[in-house]
Amino acid sequence: MDNRKQLLDRIKLFVLDMDGTFYLGDNLIPGSLEFLEQVRATGRDYIFFTNNSSRSVSLYIERLNRMGCSVDRSGIMTSGDVTTEFLNTNRKGRTVFLMGTEALRVEFEAAGVPLVYDEQPDIVVAAFDTELTYSKLERACTYIRNGAEFLATHLDINCPTETGFIPDCGAMCACISLSTGKQPRYLGKPFRETVDMVLERTGYARDEVAFVGDRLYTDVATGVKNGACGILVLSGETHIGDIETSDVKPDAVFRDLAEMIPLL
Repeated sequence: MDNRKQLLDRIKLFVLDMDGTFYLGDNLIPGSLEFLEQVRATGRDYIFFTNNSSRSVSLYIERLNRMGCSVDRSGIMTSGDVTTEFLNTNRKGRTVFLMGTEALRVEFEAAGVPLVYDEQPDIVVAAFDTELTYSKLERACTYIRNGAEFLATHLDINCPTETGFIPDCGAMCACISLSTGKQPRYLGKPFRETVDMVLERTGYARDEVAFVGDRLYTDVATGVKNGACGILVLSGETHIGDIETSDVKPDAVFRDLAEMIPLL
């Protein structure tokens, strides 16, 4: 028997990455919808979790619906969600300078996070800011030098697109760190706060959950480092040869989501 089937037999919740795992750009990766159908047909569940904090959840819902995947707010979590949850739980009332997109700013405000721009904040939060300006970068560095706590929504270095990779939050944080000498506290995948939020919101046990994605250091590491399962798909950033040189070893490897279907 394929050992991967034995592993999948105990999984009740699949936490699916989006970029590079379910789709690339505006195109579904072949077999993605069929995978979801098989998950439901076998009495299991799934949610989407993306570290990409540049878009609002409503935009993700619209994108998935256009691709034929009907999902609502309860079916998607992001590193932005983990960050606002962390702020409201552990830094309640602290002022925040957000280096992020307008869509993320709206979500932070909706979550009740007090945002400031032209005054020294208690905390600087760096996100995947596809609307980054030099003014925002300069403010982030200045505020951190002046004592603001440095948080980041996630540590992804590059974001996969149909035409290649573009700088993600981790790359932007490297710029800030080089300038200020300060390292951020990262949230999102692969950190404990993400797993804790998934378990709290879904009610599944840790060993019933698999984090599935195309990155070893975020998607897979979330599972293997936090008592859940980490499954690698080779449809995005990671190549099979990368596993040998990585300190993160996946519990299972598949070409893509479609290859998992016969084993469910």
